[in-house]
Amino acid sequence: MFSLFLSATVLNVLLVGTLSQAADDHHWNQWRGPEGNGVSRTANPPTHWSESKNIRWKVAVPGNGTSTPVIHGQQVFLLTTINTGERDLSIPNPEDQPKTNFFDIKRPNTKHEYVVLCLDRNTGSVLWKRTAAKKIPHEGAHQDNDFASASPITDGELLWCWFGSAGLYCFDLDGNPRWNRNLGEVRVGSSLGEGCSPALFDGRLVIVRDHAGESTIEVLNAENGTTLWKRIRDEGNAWATPTVVTVDGVSQVITAASNAIRSYNLDSGEIIWQCSGLSGNVIPCPVIDGSNVICMSGYQGYSAMAIPLTETGDLTDSGKIVWQHDRGTPYIPSPLLYDGLLFFNQSNQSILTCVNSTTGKIVFGPLRIGQLSNIYASPVGASDRVYITGRNGTTLVLSRGEDFEQLAENKLSDRFDASPALAGKQLFLRGAKHLYCIETQ
Repeated sequence: MFSLFLSATVLNVLLVGTLSQAADDHHWNQWRGPEGNGVSRTANPPTHWSESKNIRWKVAVPGNGTSTPVIHGQQVFLLTTINTGERDLSIPNPEDQPKTNFFDIKRPNTKHEYVVLCLDRNTGSVLWKRTAAKKIPHEGAHQDNDFASASPITDGELLWCWFGSAGLYCFDLDGNPRWNRNLGEVRVGSSLGEGCSPALFDGRLVIVRDHAGESTIEVLNAENGTTLWKRIRDEGNAWATPTVVTVDGVSQVITAASNAIRSYNLDSGEIIWQCSGLSGNVIPCPVIDGSNVICMSGYQGYSAMAIPLTETGDLTDSGKIVWQHDRGTPYIPSPLLYDGLLFFNQSNQSILTCVNSTTGKIVFGPLRIGQLSNIYASPVGASDRVYITGRNGTTLVLSRGEDFEQLAENKLSDRFDASPALAGKQLFLRGAKHLYCIETQ
């Protein structure tokens, strides 16, 4: 069902993580890129590649992780966890532990190294490697998740690495430790694992932890790690990375979850507005579109909502929602917002829809695309092209436009759950075993 309410408010809006135009070519500073919407304004990556074509380098990545690499200048940063095999005999072997959750996920009884890697962007060689922590995870994770699924974030001087219950670690870009914080352990329902990435804005770091215990949002001083404020959230499991936007001089932290989408005042922690309407297990992150924020979910129901950023109070059933959809929205991937066009897939399937982000009107779709198998990675865009990567190693390259036009279908020999990163003439794809740097040769 489709419903439409128009809003024409003009605002002064500043997005989280926005870099200068001159610097964009060298940076992908956070999970969803410089604008937080999956787009690079200056990147021009290849359209065609394979295992034997346009691969600048391909390097094996030790351990497991699905966090997206971030790029600053000539450095590439990514997180991984390595199972050392060092057993704690006081913890039963996983196969001997009783079933305690729906998926029968067991706690590991071996120590894991939580590792930060810095690679040379030109060659893929390791510039430095730091073990942030070495410990046994306090609970397990789903087979489609891992213990390094949150992406790092950088401002060009410092790098923040969030390993969830294993801690938050800050380094300079030469790998020197600056500070670390243990923010406590969480209990994710059914032991599905953690995965919400941090947001950075105006010297403050935002950490959202929605789980089966006491959910929280916490804002820290990014330079030294001290807590500026912390609020309890009435939420269960959710993994949506927050975004920050300044509207008419007030910075809002936007969080998406099952009970409510909420806007917090970044300075005070007070709720500016909230709105219910998403389904369960919210994972896609909010995207800012002018005077609105668009939020989505796709587990046990479909929902997309465009909400005005100028309102206050509870907007649920208020008639102030700009537009809504209740079909075809993603479960795990976040949408791509590219110059007025919003691209998203249905659940984790290769069924694509494109809508006008201002009106919510369907531009094309839903339609089945390519040979992608399931889609866990979020789409990215650059040079009027859209890149959609499936778990089976296939990436479709589409033209960004109001008609569906496939430009290429490319195949690599790995499994891809991590979202791509773009910088300059390069596309970075992190697979289960390798990190690829793709560039026209």
